[in-house]
Amino acid sequence: MIQCRGLVKEFGVPPHRVLHALDIDIQNGEFVSISGKSGSGKSTLLYIISTLDLPSMGTVEIDGKNIAKMTSDEVHAFRNHKVGFIFQFHYLLPELTAIENILLPARNLNCMDEKMSTAKELLERLGVSNKENSYPAQMSGGEQQRIAIARALILSPKYIFADEPTGNLDTENAEIVMNLLKQVNATGTTVCLVTHDPDFAAMASREIYLKDGRLASAK
Repeated sequence: MIQCRGLVKEFGVPPHRVLHALDIDIQNGEFVSISGKSGSGKSTLLYIISTLDLPSMGTVEIDGKNIAKMTSDEVHAFRNHKVGFIFQFHYLLPELTAIENILLPARNLNCMDEKMSTAKELLERLGVSNKENSYPAQMSGGEQQRIAIARALILSPKYIFADEPTGNLDTENAEIVMNLLKQVNATGTTVCLVTHDPDFAAMASREIYLKDGRLASAK
């Protein structure tokens, strides 16, 4: 469970406030979309609740732990074991094949052999099994993004944090990505999705709508 209380984020000197005293709860197993116009603070909020950034004021607790009080080792362990990140840009390593990119998190935890069959299953589910030994430069943008999603799922994380994962995709590939996120959520994984697309935001079980860094609605 993720709990935000009085969450504030400021940047620069003098400080520019991007998030204003947000109180948000995200329950285990929820599929939550975070939406709003450009500059509303969507990605900033996602980066904080995913431990990629810290708040300027207020608290964020994940599974009962205040992220600001977690040690560096605890944060790394949380990310490695419980979190999958999906970004608008895939960030695949160009020198690795598709399956090597997918297995990268498993390699970091010395469990590549155990996860090989899972990697192949994800390739099949995502419709890119024919790209198993291809390098990123040999794949389309949609294929690369699907490989990045498989990489995020390889360790069966408790949380998926996705920042505009469909932003560079055509309609068909975007729908594939959204349907996969819904399938993952159906298995109990908590999904937090930043999107500017109202149709995709509506696919979540709950929408958090930000306006100028403030909570406009959380229906």
